[in-house]
Amino acid sequence: MRVGLLTEGGYPYASGEGGQWCDRLVRGLPGHDFEICALSRRARQDAGGWCDLPEHVRRVRTAPLWGDPAGAVGRAHRSYGRRERRRFGAYFAGLAESLTATVEPGPDDRRDQAYRFADALHGLADLARDAGGLGSALRSEQALRILETACRTPGSHPAAYGIRVADLLAVTALLERALRPLSLDWYGTGTDRGLTGVDLCHATTAGPAALPGLLAKRFFGTPFLVTEYEVRLRAYYLNSAASAAGLSLPVRTLLSAFHRQLTAEIYAGADIITSGDAQVRRWQERCGADPARLRTVHPGLDPAPYEGVGERAESGGDGTDDGRTVLWAGGNADPFLWEALAALRRTEPEAQLRIAAPPLPGVQPAFGVSYAPEATPDTYASGTVVVLAGGAEAFPLPLVEAMLCGRATVAPDCATVREVIGGTGLVVPPRDPGALAEGCLELLHDPGRRARLGAAARARALELFTTERHVTDFHGIYLELMSRAPAREDAADPSVPFSRAAEARAPIDLTPRQSSPTWAGRP
Repeated sequence: MRVGLLTEGGYPYASGEGGQWCDRLVRGLPGHDFEICALSRRARQDAGGWCDLPEHVRRVRTAPLWGDPAGAVGRAHRSYGRRERRRFGAYFAGLAESLTATVEPGPDDRRDQAYRFADALHGLADLARDAGGLGSALRSEQALRILETACRTPGSHPAAYGIRVADLLAVTALLERALRPLSLDWYGTGTDRGLTGVDLCHATTAGPAALPGLLAKRFFGTPFLVTEYEVRLRAYYLNSAASAAGLSLPVRTLLSAFHRQLTAEIYAGADIITSGDAQVRRWQERCGADPARLRTVHPGLDPAPYEGVGERAESGGDGTDDGRTVLWAGGNADPFLWEALAALRRTEPEAQLRIAAPPLPGVQPAFGVSYAPEATPDTYASGTVVVLAGGAEAFPLPLVEAMLCGRATVAPDCATVREVIGGTGLVVPPRDPGALAEGCLELLHDPGRRARLGAAARARALELFTTERHVTDFHGIYLELMSRAPAREDAADPSVPFSRAAEARAPIDLTPRQSSPTWAGRP
């Protein structure tokens, strides 16, 4: 099987975000070939180079989502003929109207808006395939006038009605970058088969990187899988709120509408959508994903580095655990931790605190407090009880590391902690120093319970959160998608010997003939 892996700002770039799970997946499936289509987010990422790639990565295609579109587009807008400009104007007008319209909360209105957006998006994709790239067209005066007209049309969104020229330029520039994958030469031209030759497209985000997979499904019927360990639409909302001072209200309104509808269209086009935990899954459903096509594939860790510590914990310990050390893992110490430590010391004066993070500059370690530069297996081995840093919103990997080491844990009730722990640890209210101290005391004073919880936690982590389980789940999804996909006549690569099985086409035509014997009086 040849898999097209579609990434944005991550694998295979050395400075990419979230590329570890992609690397584990690719290396865990050596029997399949991978073709990587990667979008970079900044020039520094391109300059940093790629990470080490295995041999079964047959090709890497890259394109920038930054800078001038000249390097990412083909035919310029100024060379469009009258008919092509008319097509572009019609499709971009539909896109602009779907972004600026005020939509009532009724389902019919939202379906109408989604239809207009999808029709405009796929129309622009067809134009880019037939007549060349869209980069110059999306930044042309024609696009500015169309967008301004849509913003000032009666019934448009109130925030878009007061848009200025500078805002129009900002919106069209950002739309061009987001839609740049429509203009790339990844879809097969001449002897270069591109995404025509892959059996499956796997996008690592529901953003611009998923557009090639959406188009491959439209053009070639290629199965399409989307994976999110962080919902890109949620990340966009958080980032745009943090940088609100740099963008005006009309710009934020139009871009939010674009990313919301793009995410919904990608979810609608995907055959299967996977999430890393229940929190991401709820966001996907909220953003329009069909629950029937949602699957959960937890992130995986390599258990080998933690095997020695975990096995020693199951056999009764190795002396590194002194029975009174609380290990704080997953981030720097929060202020309420010191209140919890004071409450803990009032009942257990011998209790010690170890923080798995470098000390803050200018802060002197307090009495009974030590620091570890990083959370290694030996660091977890030195802790009697492991406490997860509070307030974490992502998947709690430090908690899984502690579980692999066979350590009993106390964690705040936030994000996906309950989903990860199950019944193998204590869950306390978030940012509650009294409850945190009480939970630690329960485990410090009960070695038997501590050992049982640690053993159960290790068994749960080995069952659900290993790299092997992660790769196996994705491999099963790949096979499921391929089994449901219709046979494609162009699936075989003519340059590869025996790429089509001998029995794929019968040598004898066995189609029944409509004929009659001559004696029946009919020819």
